[in-house]
Amino acid sequence: MRAAPKLYGWIRHFLLTIHLNFRNPQGIVYGYLVPIIFLFAFGGIFRADNPPLLAQMGQIVTITILGGACFGLPTALVAERERGVWRRYCLLPIPASWLVFSAMLARVSIVASSVLVQLALARVIFGTPFPRHPGAVVLAFFVVIAAFLGIGLLIAALADNVPAVQALGQCIFLPMIMIGGVGVPLAVLPLWAQRIAGFMPGRYAVEVLQPCFNSSDVLRESWFRLGALAVIGLAAGISGAKLFRWEGRRRNHVRWWVTAALATWAAVGAVAWQTGQLKPVLREASAWNSITEAEIAAISFDSLPADNDIIAPLASNLDASQTADLGGKLASWPPARLTDAGQSIRNLVSLVAVADLSADPRESAIARLSLRQIRGFEPSVARQALAWIILSPDDGEVVTKAPELGLFRHPPQRLVRQRSVIYAQKYLGRLVGKIAD
Repeated sequence: MRAAPKLYGWIRHFLLTIHLNFRNPQGIVYGYLVPIIFLFAFGGIFRADNPPLLAQMGQIVTITILGGACFGLPTALVAERERGVWRRYCLLPIPASWLVFSAMLARVSIVASSVLVQLALARVIFGTPFPRHPGAVVLAFFVVIAAFLGIGLLIAALADNVPAVQALGQCIFLPMIMIGGVGVPLAVLPLWAQRIAGFMPGRYAVEVLQPCFNSSDVLRESWFRLGALAVIGLAAGISGAKLFRWEGRRRNHVRWWVTAALATWAAVGAVAWQTGQLKPVLREASAWNSITEAEIAAISFDSLPADNDIIAPLASNLDASQTADLGGKLASWPPARLTDAGQSIRNLVSLVAVADLSADPRESAIARLSLRQIRGFEPSVARQALAWIILSPDDGEVVTKAPELGLFRHPPQRLVRQRSVIYAQKYLGRLVGKIAD
């Protein structure tokens, strides 16, 4: 006879939590407006992709879940505790665990509705396709939000007031955004940051959600990430439940439970590292190898500065005694020995541009040595890479300094790319026989 009143009370608390959230302007801002702002921010940066935003939807959804679980949930719980609401809940004939669970379930519903709004807006405004695997994205969503809700429950147990929730939440939110693979794609982060990201649940969340949008095989390589999220969320959730308090007084053994949760994060990262789950994420392959001979033949070599001009000088011959040391260093220069031949050649050309813009005394010699090294590549590869620099000057990466080669100045990247085009034209003209050498 008591089960029905408990169930009725649990449902009433669930509906009341949702109702209060929509009456709270701060809840609307953090739950819906902030995710939409992130959507438009990503859209402004990646709208030129084809299709737009498809490769970033895992990050966008993760940010929404992270904000709702690590800010929304603990903010609501701590605000109610400060007002004495949870102390009154102790008098109800409903187990405390039911009330906490209903609050978390209400947060799941709120975050899910926010994600649906994002997906709809991305489709209508940017033309982003819907997920290719709806069932998989639902499963991934529940695993990710369960993990982050466990973290949110721990934050609620540790925070003494709402400002403390914001501070603790930022300690988790900002590192994941900056170097955790959530806000900044892993492919553009240095290797050390990608390694650190393996100790944060944000990376696993993105890697679980993203394949649901644009991959044909969504589960084969996701089991470890799903398990990592489950372990991290379970450890944080248990710690949060043990430390959960109805009033302002903290429980005992706070340090030990927090240490246990953090140790679990560290253990997951260590296992991922040892088992090869943290392989470097590289940028998408450049488009240089798709350039055709017809496109190369259409490139003009008119109006180039002379080789002895101030701009883009190129030595006609080399003094072996003066350039032997530099030639040896350039031959073993790591940025010119990448597995991506096109990027290696772009690095060589941008190095010459840096020497030119820095007015280095060796600028013309460096230009000649770089041309010699480019000629060591497969001829078709060299032609395509140089044409890529000319036709797509903003693609790929460029070198802006090389202290190991004595180039310590740091010209603006924009100027390096512009000057690289001139040198690429001079080099390509020689390779195709349209400029006499």
